[in-house]
Amino acid sequence: MDIGKSMKNRDVTKTDQSDGALRKRSSSTEIASFLKTAGKVAKPRSGRLIFALDATMSRQPTWDRAMVHQAAMFDAVGKAGDLAVQLVYFRGLDECRASKWVINARALRDLMLAISCLAGHTQITKVLKHASAETAETPVAALVYIGDAIEENLGQLCEKAGELGVRGIRCFFFQDGLDITAERGFREMARLTGGAYLRLGPDSGKELAELLSAVALYAKGGLKALSESPSNKARLLLEQMNR
Repeated sequence: MDIGKSMKNRDVTKTDQSDGALRKRSSSTEIASFLKTAGKVAKPRSGRLIFALDATMSRQPTWDRAMVHQAAMFDAVGKAGDLAVQLVYFRGLDECRASKWVINARALRDLMLAISCLAGHTQITKVLKHASAETAETPVAALVYIGDAIEENLGQLCEKAGELGVRGIRCFFFQDGLDITAERGFREMARLTGGAYLRLGPDSGKELAELLSAVALYAKGGLKALSESPSNKARLLLEQMNR
């Protein structure tokens, strides 16, 4: 679906699509076709969680490693169960797509693994606006964003992040790379929404999976569920969210 055009073309991610259809990186046409022809849309359950990815060319050098992190992310959320999940990604000059809400996180993981990077600028503003529009229909508990750069007006991004905070959507920013401007922006947007920030390292796949399990726990049960969890990562997340 094209987020930049008032979300008018809704695409559905199927839960029963076979793995073989997604073994190779796909073109925009192939991805759009997959979105239209596969599985079951989730009905809102105990929580809704948006995953947003930067798939622009600046991430290409570390894309394969990032895929490992991001796949672990979906595996972790899939284990949580009873959670509606949506994938959003942007790349190229003006491509920004979102799946429908599904309860099978693996279907979204497989779709993500089929995405390749295309040159273009960041479109984080569209992602934040989309999250706001989605929660206007049915509340969204959290948004997870993975990226390496910010090429938009930081003041405007923070304004949109603040609006999400008012709506009760906590944002969790996971940075791939060492860009200082991006770190400053991600940290501030996380703060404005009551979320958290983490920089990804070369061996942080396991850590990310554990953190994402904690995010999923929050999306399902709120701060109370996090506070009752014995997980060290849940406590780490809770500390950042309560600052």
